[in-house]
Amino acid sequence: MWLAAQDGDESFLRAVGHAALALAEPPEIELVPGSYDLPGARMLDMVAVMDRLRRECPWDGKQTHESLVPYLLEEAYEVLETIEAGDYPALREELGDLLFQVVFHARVAQERADGFDIDDVAGGIVDKLVRRHPHVFADVEVADADEVNANWEAIKKAERAAKGKSSPLDGVPMGQPALSLVAQLLRRGGDHAEFTPEGSDLGKRLFALVREAQAAGLDPEAELRAVARAYKAHVVSVDGLDTRIEE
Repeated sequence: MWLAAQDGDESFLRAVGHAALALAEPPEIELVPGSYDLPGARMLDMVAVMDRLRRECPWDGKQTHESLVPYLLEEAYEVLETIEAGDYPALREELGDLLFQVVFHARVAQERADGFDIDDVAGGIVDKLVRRHPHVFADVEVADADEVNANWEAIKKAERAAKGKSSPLDGVPMGQPALSLVAQLLRRGGDHAEFTPEGSDLGKRLFALVREAQAAGLDPEAELRAVARAYKAHVVSVDGLDTRIEE
C-alpha cells in the first residue's frame, strides 16, 4: 500500500503502472481515494480542544459534574427549541453545544481514579446499539418497526435482570419534568387500571390527563409545549398591537 502525497504523486503512480504492465502476469492494482477528514474526524479535534481547555482555562478547569448540570439541561432544551421551531441551521450549532457538554463530562470523569474517558462513552453506546439491533448486526429477522421495538424492550429487560434490576421502573430519572416523568412511568410500568392516584385533586386530574394522552399515543409534554408556544405567539401579537395603538 502506498499513501500518495497531497498532489497525488502522479509520476510515481505512472511508474508503478508501467512496471506492473511489464510483468508477465500484471498484478491487480486498486486505487483507493483517501481522505484526512473521514466522518467523525473532527471529534478528535473536539477532544483535543477540550483537553487544552481543561488544562489552561481557569473556568473550565474548575468545573465538576455537578456544576455542569445546569448547562447540560440548558443546552438540551435549546436543541429542543430549534427542532420545534424548525430552525435547522440553528440546530447544527445547538447540537454542537450539547456535544461539548458530553465531551466535557467525559473529560472531567477521566481525572477520577475510577473514571472513564470519551472512548469508553462511545464504546459503551456502540456496544449497546449493536446488542439491541440483532436484526441489523446479527441474523434475527423482523417483520416491522413494532417487532423491532418489542425485541428492544425484551433485550432491555434481560439487561436489567443481569444487573439485578427486577423492576421495569429502575433507572427512570425522577428529576425530569412531571409530565414526561408520569408518561415514562406509565410507558414502562404499564397502565395499571386499579391504581388510584393520591394527592391533590389537581395532581390526580393531571395524572389522568397524562394517562389519557398515553392511551391515545400522544406525548403529553409535546402537546402542552405546542399549546404554550401558541400562547406565547398570541401574547406577543397582542402586545405588539397594543404598542402600535399607543404610538
